[in-house]
Amino acid sequence: MVRYPLNGRPTAFFRGDWYVGKGVACASIQSGSGRENVVDVFCTHLHAPYEREPNDSYMCHRTAQAWEIARLMRGAAERGHAVIGLGDFNMVPLSLAHQLITTHAPVQDVWRVLYPESSLGAATQPAEKERRREIPNITHNLRENGATCDSALNTWRWSKQQQKALFNGEDVTIDPTTPDPRAKRLDYIFFGNGLSPSPLSPQWRIESAKVGMTDRHPTLSCSLSDHFSVEATISRNPKPQMTGSATVPGFSSTHNDAALQTLTNTSIPTLYTSYNPSPTSSILPPLFTRTPSPPNPISTQPLASSSMPASLSSRTYSDILDLISAYRAREHRQRRLRLSHFLASIVISIICFIAIWWSKYAGISFMLVFISTLSFGAGVIDGLIGGLFISSELRALKEFEWEIAKAREIAEEAEGRNARAIEGVEAQETGDDDLRHEKRDRGIQSLENRKEDGEAEKELWEMVRGSEEYIGKENVPGGHARMI
Repeated sequence: MVRYPLNGRPTAFFRGDWYVGKGVACASIQSGSGRENVVDVFCTHLHAPYEREPNDSYMCHRTAQAWEIARLMRGAAERGHAVIGLGDFNMVPLSLAHQLITTHAPVQDVWRVLYPESSLGAATQPAEKERRREIPNITHNLRENGATCDSALNTWRWSKQQQKALFNGEDVTIDPTTPDPRAKRLDYIFFGNGLSPSPLSPQWRIESAKVGMTDRHPTLSCSLSDHFSVEATISRNPKPQMTGSATVPGFSSTHNDAALQTLTNTSIPTLYTSYNPSPTSSILPPLFTRTPSPPNPISTQPLASSSMPASLSSRTYSDILDLISAYRAREHRQRRLRLSHFLASIVISIICFIAIWWSKYAGISFMLVFISTLSFGAGVIDGLIGGLFISSELRALKEFEWEIAKAREIAEEAEGRNARAIEGVEAQETGDDDLRHEKRDRGIQSLENRKEDGEAEKELWEMVRGSEEYIGKENVPGGHARMI
């Protein structure tokens, strides 16, 4: 179990994220000897968004947590293991946290691979409104969008009136064609087959994928959870088939029936790819994409190359650094206020105790003791939070900031190399154009010279024929004149 360094705030006790201690549960599944027979699984639950972005005060926490699990998955891939990351990520597709995971770790969002046109959030959210699509119904959200949260079919998201009717034993049914504008996908499976797998290694393939756990409890008649699950079956072929089937190399095994089934988030498609990382690159491209398939497909088609970016831009990393800087300024302000409150509570307590000495009434003395106790107790709590918790949080922020700054440096170097390469190509093309123009000019001049020479020769022969005495002559057979 790996605990997240940034994990909520203890003052938000009514939310419970800090007290739960969210992190990443790690497990390794080994089907044989050798690193190619190991699958590392990472299960997590990221911090929930309690406000709307960009005003979400926990956005920095969730971004740092996404970076942390991406580091863990990347480390497993560098060891040559297949990687599965799954859980409630509390993020919508293509959000900042989502992009961090799919670019920093050599994994990809499987549902988006299967359904690249799936929604980018709830129909009421700005990213989805920009697509100008019709509001999906319940069935479409479950089959195509992979919506696991806030579905109109989930009893935990019903209105109080519907829940009360269900509690009273009434049969409440929901039409599957009901518009479902609030449903969105917050639960994911990310998959990667390790770095630089051998083309002769065994292959992974997705067999089926669907949103599950949509039935109600047989006795309580309520949904089993406030989130639906996404069920995926991933099979592994120990011997590669060099055909058109959509598979991915990455393992070798003597077990013909080795298979892995995951029932937590989205499905994993069949893959076929390899990647040789640059020694200077720390941000890896995603491994695979594929065309959309019908619900619950049996994957047999080859995958196309990835259309997603190989890494985040340096500007995106700068935005993350700005986010960290803004949150750090907030925490510094919070620490000053809490430590000031602690010092003020000490002063107030001393004043109250002094006032008790001069008080002649028991009621006033009691009130002074009560105020002093409350003030000092609240001050001690704020002092502990400001002196201990916020200090540890600032240290975690500093480490996160350093890692993002290094990633930005690498991205800037890559962008610089790309820019120089583009300039080199343009310069070469410009040089080729100049050479072609020069050759064309020389050709035109040569033609003009040959034309002038031809006209001069013609004129000279006419002069020779017209006057044999002009330059001297010699009779030759056939009556022609030969120049001397």
